[in-house]
Amino acid sequence: MPVTIYDVAREAKVSMATVSRVINGTAVVKEDTKKRVLDAIARLGYRPNAVARGLASKRTRTIGVIVPDVSAAFVAEMVRGIEDIANMYDYHIILVNSDAQVDREVSLIGTMWEKQVDGIIYMTNVLSSREIDAFEEAQIPVVLCATEDPERRIPSVNIDNYRSGRDAVHYLLERGCKRIGFITTDEGVSVVADRRLQGAENRMRDHELHVIRTGKGRYEVALPVIRAYFEAHDLDGVVAASDELGLATIHAVQDMGRRVPEDVKVIAFDNTRLAVMVRPEMTVIAQPMYDFGAVSMRLLTKLLQDEPVDNYTVTLLHNIVERAST
Repeated sequence: MPVTIYDVAREAKVSMATVSRVINGTAVVKEDTKKRVLDAIARLGYRPNAVARGLASKRTRTIGVIVPDVSAAFVAEMVRGIEDIANMYDYHIILVNSDAQVDREVSLIGTMWEKQVDGIIYMTNVLSSREIDAFEEAQIPVVLCATEDPERRIPSVNIDNYRSGRDAVHYLLERGCKRIGFITTDEGVSVVADRRLQGAENRMRDHELHVIRTGKGRYEVALPVIRAYFEAHDLDGVVAASDELGLATIHAVQDMGRRVPEDVKVIAFDNTRLAVMVRPEMTVIAQPMYDFGAVSMRLLTKLLQDEPVDNYTVTLLHNIVERAST
């Protein structure tokens, strides 16, 4: 991975702005600080971006979009929403994939700073203090998209994940399910999935909720885990924290010779194409994926153009789409 201005700032224990001032000579910097920065540049082999240096303090009409996985169906629809609104307001986007790795995410924030983007739309599984620090150092307007910041330090667009978890369990209880499982990622892998589980546990506080952890929530890992759990427990309803986990659940149930929805009812989150590609088609808590992107981009344009902002934490509505799996 190429060395970025953030890496230099961290090595020299200064801000990215200070590194920029040393490189560009745009302000007086103390000699000892300047030496630390230059030494860090030499140690790391950092090569400043000449184009970015020439664009310092100028608007580029460019927005950085950082996502965990550009190939995910959820992300693709969200990015389409971002791009449509960006085009409407005459912005271009730079889309990068972080692989949900904190080191890469932080490095990419520095890369966006170097490219002089006007703002960043940011999506991650878990927002860490290192990322918050990088945003503060970069001093670039940021909007979180489908990402939760429990402390609400950064403008964001999301659904009420806690309530959606409650709604999913309530839906199954209303349909007669008594032994309900919640299939999710390992704790701490996704703050959104963890919030949904908290809501589900609240609704099931008078009953046992079976929690099945599946690592990072990938189909190939989740399938044997779910199958093994079903062999040991007689569940009649399942909430899956994503369409991918819902798909794994349906296949696990069918592999055991049981039927969906007659023996096990399944409801999942997201409403990507996977929900209608499986048989039976999945009932889902539908998220407004396109709107996540479109509203995030519009909120960012307001921040960039100093327009009035009524609410820096935007909560979009979710809804239940009933299909054959329940």
